[in-house]
Amino acid sequence: MITPDLLLDATLPDGSTADVHLADGRIAALTPVSARRPDAGPGAPTAVSLGGALLLPALVDGHAHLDKTFLGAPWQPHRPTADLRTQIASERVQRREVARRAPVAERAEALARRMAALGTGHVRSHVDVDPDTGLDHLHALLEVRERVRDVIGVQLVAFPQSGVVTAPGVADLLDAALREGAELIGGLDPAGFDGDVDGQLDIVFGLAGRHGAGVDIHLHDGGPVGASQLRDIADRTAALGLGGRVAVSHAYALGDLGLDELFGTARKLADAGVAIMTNGPSRSMPPVKLLHEFGVRVFAGSDNIRDAWWPYGTGDMLERATIIGLQGELMTDGDLRLAADLVTSHAAAALGLADYGLTPGARADLVAVAAGSVPEAVAAHPERLLVLHGGRVVPDRTR
Repeated sequence: MITPDLLLDATLPDGSTADVHLADGRIAALTPVSARRPDAGPGAPTAVSLGGALLLPALVDGHAHLDKTFLGAPWQPHRPTADLRTQIASERVQRREVARRAPVAERAEALARRMAALGTGHVRSHVDVDPDTGLDHLHALLEVRERVRDVIGVQLVAFPQSGVVTAPGVADLLDAALREGAELIGGLDPAGFDGDVDGQLDIVFGLAGRHGAGVDIHLHDGGPVGASQLRDIADRTAALGLGGRVAVSHAYALGDLGLDELFGTARKLADAGVAIMTNGPSRSMPPVKLLHEFGVRVFAGSDNIRDAWWPYGTGDMLERATIIGLQGELMTDGDLRLAADLVTSHAAAALGLADYGLTPGARADLVAVAAGSVPEAVAAHPERLLVLHGGRVVPDRTR
């Protein structure tokens, strides 16, 4: 892989321009273009001229399902189902059929490399852990993580797709998954799916405490039932001192509450340090701006990409910021900057990434895009001009 040591004439997120010096996979210095030495121009053998293009820290996908994608297999027509349980059962059948043509690891790696080429430097992937798959998907993604480590970092969540309390043996499988390499433990609709909020959360937070793991729970339950679970999660997070290490994915309830309950729930989430992930759904999307104003960390993820849940998805996190911006009516330049934060700094903080950003000493995980500003990058779906991971150029795998 090519390893440049100088990026010339970059437009930084704050609108200033600079030359970015790289060394040992990190940002060594940012210097004004006006202060450039005569011998550090475009003719330098390891210099890359960005020509004023916008340079961003690597995009971060805070919620994906690498093990579910059909990318790399023949096109799979979507199979509509009536409810969540039926969809999960249908997915089991379909994933067995697809696996005969393209194994989980092959498809997951294809998607991870596509994400990397589009500028995503880090992804949190939920991976199914259930009686049907056991730890097979986890083991596949652990192998993929090693194979793609030069282009993208992969964080894994042990995800109980078939429930926790209602699925025999899942608690033990989750325990084993955390021992074998998953960094976080997930959950799924404690009330709506398991029908036992305390039972599921006791297991999830108990395992998190035992393993020193983070928590990321899928919560689709809406209205007051969902809001009550959000407050329960906040209480448990605060009691265990897990602030900053707990996220709730989707949290549809936040999009359909009255203002009094919404404000009270938002305060609890902010005080406890519980983050909220959204992918910009067409219904009941959490109010991104309001939550941000209350101090809740909101971040973005792509969620499902070309799988049994829906046929859409490209793995492009700038496109995801656009979707969230449209759904959340984020229109001003300030709003568009917030949308960009959801797929960069906010997501990086939610994932606990160290040495992230565009400052000296940070890892050189960077993406240059054909835009002149952050708002334009969110609104215009620009071309990726250069992607670096640890200072090395990431090859284009999008074609």
